[in-house]
Amino acid sequence: MDAPAPGLGEGPEDPFALHHSASAVLDDHGRVVGWSERAQEHLGYPPEEVLGRAAIEFLFDAGDREAVLDAVAACERDRGWSGVLPLLHRSGRRVELGFRARAVIRAGSAREWFLVAAPAQEVLRWETDRSVLDGLFRRSPIGLSVHAPDLSLLRVNRALARFAQLPAAEMRGRRIGEFLYGPDVEPIETRLRRVLETGEPLIFTDQSCRTRSDPGRERVVSVSAFRIEDPGGGILGVTQLVEDVTDRYRARRRLALLNRTSARIGTTLDLGQTTRELADVAVPDLADTVSVDLLEPVARGEETAEGASGPVRRMAVHSVAAEALQVMYSAGEVFHFDPRTPQARCLAEQQPILEPVLRSSLGWYFQDPERTQRALGLGAHSLIVVPLTARGLLLGLLSLWRAERPEPFEEDDLTLAEEFASRAALCIDNARRYTQQHQAALTLQRSLLPRELPEHSAVEVAHRYLPADPATGVGGDWFDVIPLSGARVALVVGDVVGHGLHAAATMGRLRTAVHTLANLDYAPDEVLSHLDDLVNRLADEQEPADGRSQGQQIVGATCLYAVYDPTSRRCTLARAGHLPPAVVTSDGTVSLPDLPQGPPLGLGGLPFESAELELAEGSLLALYTNGLVEARSHDLEEGLERLREALSWPSRSLEETCTAVQNALLPDHPRDDVALLLARTRVLAPEQVASWELPAEPTTAARARELTEATLTRWGLEEMAFTAELVVSELVTNAYRYGGGTPLVLRLIRDRSLICEVSDSSSTAPHLRRARTTDEGGRGLFLVAQLTERWGTRYTRDGKTVWTEFPLATTTEGHSAAAAIFALNG
Repeated sequence: MDAPAPGLGEGPEDPFALHHSASAVLDDHGRVVGWSERAQEHLGYPPEEVLGRAAIEFLFDAGDREAVLDAVAACERDRGWSGVLPLLHRSGRRVELGFRARAVIRAGSAREWFLVAAPAQEVLRWETDRSVLDGLFRRSPIGLSVHAPDLSLLRVNRALARFAQLPAAEMRGRRIGEFLYGPDVEPIETRLRRVLETGEPLIFTDQSCRTRSDPGRERVVSVSAFRIEDPGGGILGVTQLVEDVTDRYRARRRLALLNRTSARIGTTLDLGQTTRELADVAVPDLADTVSVDLLEPVARGEETAEGASGPVRRMAVHSVAAEALQVMYSAGEVFHFDPRTPQARCLAEQQPILEPVLRSSLGWYFQDPERTQRALGLGAHSLIVVPLTARGLLLGLLSLWRAERPEPFEEDDLTLAEEFASRAALCIDNARRYTQQHQAALTLQRSLLPRELPEHSAVEVAHRYLPADPATGVGGDWFDVIPLSGARVALVVGDVVGHGLHAAATMGRLRTAVHTLANLDYAPDEVLSHLDDLVNRLADEQEPADGRSQGQQIVGATCLYAVYDPTSRRCTLARAGHLPPAVVTSDGTVSLPDLPQGPPLGLGGLPFESAELELAEGSLLALYTNGLVEARSHDLEEGLERLREALSWPSRSLEETCTAVQNALLPDHPRDDVALLLARTRVLAPEQVASWELPAEPTTAARARELTEATLTRWGLEEMAFTAELVVSELVTNAYRYGGGTPLVLRLIRDRSLICEVSDSSSTAPHLRRARTTDEGGRGLFLVAQLTERWGTRYTRDGKTVWTEFPLATTTEGHSAAAAIFALNG
């Protein structure tokens, strides 16, 4: 057992110290024979009033004499006594003093009693201090050690002796390094020396503190230390309080790991990045090596059926040792777990597995015995496998290994790993769902927006499309470049109210309608009128019968529709609530033409007007949606001014101009969908176009054939002459018969194809029909359809134009085919 705590009777705080306490001497009959100055200070009696008198007669109240007699009896029995007695002050008030009484033997066997007294409160406080000091060394659960200036141990309490697993007596005089694990000694001694040198206390500092007897067991202690000095300020040593906080440290570390899991996993919705974040967070705080494996459908962003199993894809692997990575499958590899592995059992049972100690004789821990032996040879000694499940779906599994850290996994580690995996699985499933939705959005985008804009002889184009919702990749804005008859082209931009998939679906319907209307060759204002009707019908379809809202409602749109003719250099435009285009001349001058501002689509019943511009060759048209020029950081006027500045560099290519506009006006994440379409105009050379006004008379068809043959010969298209003459003859004949007797116009255009057009003042559309064998006519348009690549009718303010297109690749085989068809149809 420990020796009793050293007495403090000679210390400066001892209330019974002779220079501090009151003292008196009584003879064997109880008479006062000695009286100190301190006794006079405490009780008020001078020596001359008390010497020779019996103490019991004047120092004690009659009611207290029984207690006094008991104390006297104890003195007689035990040759001494200590306790508290009430005394009478000279003034008559009661004074409680603590006493110590000891017998003193004089010469001749005379006996006297030496009494030392101090105020009872001071004695009680001193006794409490003695009890606390004794408790610190005997009963305190917190370790206590007292070190000499050279840091050798003077004394330790029982708690610290138990921590070191050594008897307290054997630790006296020894150094810390004799019973603590080497790497942990230096930090402790360095801090104690700093306390000795500076006098500044050390307060609640955590540090590793493993013992030599069990170095593989993790121990963390909280240390507080202070310097001890004698009354004169001399340094006696340092005392430290040591509390084992290993459990608290582990709990705090686990909580910190879970917090890091929440903060560091799921920073993106990329499945690969999320699994890599999971592996990185787990190493090295929880494990030395970690692998994340997902079921192959999950890795592709798909869902798995309940209880599904099969191949897994290694998504991430991380380790503190490079050698361990050579044993593991690499990220990206697809494989099956052997049924004998813990991972296979985990997938099958969807339950976590803890293998505290790995032994090669008990099973496979990797895919084959060779990998298992290599892993064990690298020190792998403990394993946890946890399923990754979220929302009732099995996604994959997380494998955690320990090799560098000597302590095996415990049940608390398994609990932590389950919580860790549960949080991570939600992030992984969110990433999987995003991958699935993103793939669906990309598919929708590819179906709704043009993949590649067609090359066209009328314009050179470039574009940008930036949805406000990058998660879906689509929005309500759209653009289009639509080839029209007569080498013309339609340029379109539009903006559906709202964002995301709802707006994108409506946009897709409007874009389809625009294509249909463009193929019918409607004028721009007529196209917008038909679109206005369509938007109204869509709004009616979305209105629920019971009047209750069913989510986001798309109620309107804006659109700008332009048709450019490279033969006349004229551009006809109409807009429905949309911003006007920017027109840039070849010298860099930028203007916003004053076009009639029609109402937004969906208001219904209001007219739209067209305007016509004449554009020089090389002019630049910039069509855009309001998301480009309206932003939180600037108003519309400032946005338009920035647009002018970005467009005023005609030497740039269209792609460079698109980039310059984007950099000048758009933040990294625009709040609104943005569509930008740039078109630089081209002009067909005069020698590519031939036009004649012909009278409506029986000989006109022959004249048209002559003109066609001569023109194609001049263009080097002699091989196409026979077919073209047949088609032109039929179109001119129809115009003569049904055109009302007014002159007709024949036009030939040599572009990417050969275009033949016949215009008249009639608004009656020709119809293709199959003639019966007994009919004398009705086969003309059938011939036209068979001999041309495309044909159609467009209406003008003065009548109609029937047009046809021939591919320039027409050869002798095409001539022969035309002759055969002509012969068969009479």
